[in-house]
Amino acid sequence: MNIIGPDSLIFGVDDVANCCQYLIDYGLIPKGVSTTGGRFEALDGTHIEIRHKDDSSLPAPLASGSTLRKTVYGVANSDVLAQIAAELEKDREVIRHADGSIEALDDMGFALGFQVTIRRSLSLPDEVVNSPGAKANRGINVIGADENAEIIPRTLSHVVYFVPDQKKAEAFYVERLGFRVADRFTNLGPFLRPQGTLDHHTLFLVHTPPEMQGVEHFTFHLGNPSELMQAGKRFADKGYESFWGPGRHIYGSNWFWYFNSPMGVHVEYDADMDLHDDSWQPRAVESSADASQIFNFTLAKKWMPGGDPH
Repeated sequence: MNIIGPDSLIFGVDDVANCCQYLIDYGLIPKGVSTTGGRFEALDGTHIEIRHKDDSSLPAPLASGSTLRKTVYGVANSDVLAQIAAELEKDREVIRHADGSIEALDDMGFALGFQVTIRRSLSLPDEVVNSPGAKANRGINVIGADENAEIIPRTLSHVVYFVPDQKKAEAFYVERLGFRVADRFTNLGPFLRPQGTLDHHTLFLVHTPPEMQGVEHFTFHLGNPSELMQAGKRFADKGYESFWGPGRHIYGSNWFWYFNSPMGVHVEYDADMDLHDDSWQPRAVESSADASQIFNFTLAKKWMPGGDPH
């Protein structure tokens, strides 16, 4: 099944205004924001939707009270939608919406939507770096650091679910929807990618007690590590609390920086994720701090070296 990845995440929250402002400050593009919610887009159109938790159009919440109410996956075409509907209708209700999208629950009770993807193709520059012993890519007299650089997330990267039965949750995505296991933390769960992307993962499952079921974090890809560091610093300067990072993961290799959020989940910036095809052999390791990051920095106040002032 040619599922490309998450097109959108839909949240039902208490404090609509605060959550909307958070996503604007994070760097997403606001669309149709009002007192009842809004849509916050990356450059390719993937997005977060904020609505009040009592909005009657939202799927029912999980028993845990998680604010994530729906994950919407983009697929290649209407034939894939028909495939998914036929597969899921074998044992559960599939809702068909007027816009052609479909909706069902996974085996853990998370609401899933599927639609022909709204992702726009991007053609953007990558990071240009000068490295000793290599061609001077940025060239002579070309400045690399831009204090005023515009940094907008490029695409919705992945979401992490807390699930009470990791094996059952994994089986649904692998056996029913054709996701691939990229790597695995043996005592937590798998990193999964659907067939329509080469990204190391768009979904990570973490085994937790039932009362914790919900979302640990979501993230958008930025253009490169420099954008991540600069965007994260700007976000922290606005008063948002850093939770973890900046650093770089081992599994996926993506740079990361996580922040606390008013949505009750962590929100990450990421950049430079590994790409894999079906020839990749998944690795398996027990999770630990050593296995989770190859390095991790702590943000410090600005500092300037100087000599003896006398």
